[in-house]
Amino acid sequence: MNKSLPWGKDTIVEAIATHHNAFVSSIESLDAATFEFSWMNKWTPGQQLNHIRKSINPVVLAFWIPRFVLKYQFGLTNRPSRTYQELVDRYLKVLENNKAIAPKRFAPKKIDFSAREKEFNAYKKSVQRLLALAEKCPEKDLDLYVIPHPLIGKLTLREMLFFCVYHVQHHNKLTQEIIKNQ
Repeated sequence: MNKSLPWGKDTIVEAIATHHNAFVSSIESLDAATFEFSWMNKWTPGQQLNHIRKSINPVVLAFWIPRFVLKYQFGLTNRPSRTYQELVDRYLKVLENNKAIAPKRFAPKKIDFSAREKEFNAYKKSVQRLLALAEKCPEKDLDLYVIPHPLIGKLTLREMLFFCVYHVQHHNKLTQEIIKNQ
């Protein structure tokens, strides 16, 4: 995949599926101690999972509601969509400059190992909904409609899908650090 060119919808959907599956695979078989372990005040693997699910749900909603509602609430874009790499760079700059903290509604709750299956099922369901809705979205709509991101402002639907690709990789990397240091 060329990270400098805008990806087509099929490529984005495939990347979302690939990276979310990798994230699930990396923590699905963890034992209770590792699943609930926090290192250097980072969220536990269970909390990382909960955070990613909470961050996907508004994107699912944005792809589900009628486009005229998106247009009414947030307007239409006045610029071309950023490339994947431009979106990642923008996000990393915000993280670097602000030491950004997840807004309260995206902050994970404590996830005990006993709730692991329920959390995995909810997560997988959210990802599947996102994939199905993104596949149905006309390609032209991805670069026309915008939705707000709590840290980096209005993003086109394509950019928000890029964010879904990168965000899970970012948290998978954090999770791997936690696991490694347990």
